[in-house]
Amino acid sequence: MSDTTLDWYGCATFGLRTAGLHILLDAYIDRAGNAAGPQPRVTADDINDCDWIVIGHAHFDHLYGAERVMANTDARLIGSYESVRVMEQAGVPVERMIPVAGGETVALEGAAGPATVSVFPSQHSCVWSHGQMGQPDEVCLGDLGVTWQEQRRRFDELMRYLSTELDPAAIEHMIASLAGHSDRGDGGALVYRFDLPDGTLLFQDTSGHWSGVMEDLTADVAILAAAGRGNIDGEPIQGSLAHFVARQVAMISPKRVLLCHHDDWLPGFSVATDASSIATEIDAVSPDTELLEVDYLAGTRIFDFDD
Repeated sequence: MSDTTLDWYGCATFGLRTAGLHILLDAYIDRAGNAAGPQPRVTADDINDCDWIVIGHAHFDHLYGAERVMANTDARLIGSYESVRVMEQAGVPVERMIPVAGGETVALEGAAGPATVSVFPSQHSCVWSHGQMGQPDEVCLGDLGVTWQEQRRRFDELMRYLSTELDPAAIEHMIASLAGHSDRGDGGALVYRFDLPDGTLLFQDTSGHWSGVMEDLTADVAILAAAGRGNIDGEPIQGSLAHFVARQVAMISPKRVLLCHHDDWLPGFSVATDASSIATEIDAVSPDTELLEVDYLAGTRIFDFDD
């Protein structure tokens, strides 16, 4: 039986226990006080056992909390140069962080067996192309060739909405979460592939990719983001999010897929995602791939396959 387990903390954050290590995939665990529905009901301050933190990109809903986990543990952090900058400003010693941009393979020191993580450049979802997130079967067309300036204008409008129109508890949470961030955006989204004693694991925390990179990746298990509008080579998908996720599955050919970023983590912006359309699209392109839906903090054994 595989020893590797995965705990989902909501949004795109997971706790991966493998090869004697505890690895956080992203670090956003705290939630706004008005968060509706089931939540993991823990905070970053509750994490006192962590060896590595791997950050997909520098937005608050992925990075916020890493500074407190690192204050409570001896963890080291891997992330973009912007993620490292934000963490240094939050008081994290630079020598405990490894800045990456894609092309690096990092040995996960302390592992009870060979364990590495390889870094690949990626794309952020087209968050500038929508307001509140929709369901994954919603077909979106247009918005091709939008300039950087227009994208920034639309993104600024979204941020004004999030900072003025949400519930006061959510606004207060966002203000605290954004401390140390600048207008430099996501800092460059990254995708990670873990080579572990039990198998290979791909981790993506936002719905975007470079086709030339993604089509060359394979993994036994893939964690794929399912939120917002998919970004393919810098342009928004002409179709649905479900189609976007399935397209990635067809490229990677994993035995098992888990979704992330699909729960209602920020009421008024996020939605509770109905994954049935994603399951249908995946089954159409990769019928041998299992879509595994997990609960919060379930300690799921992700490499236990039925042969």
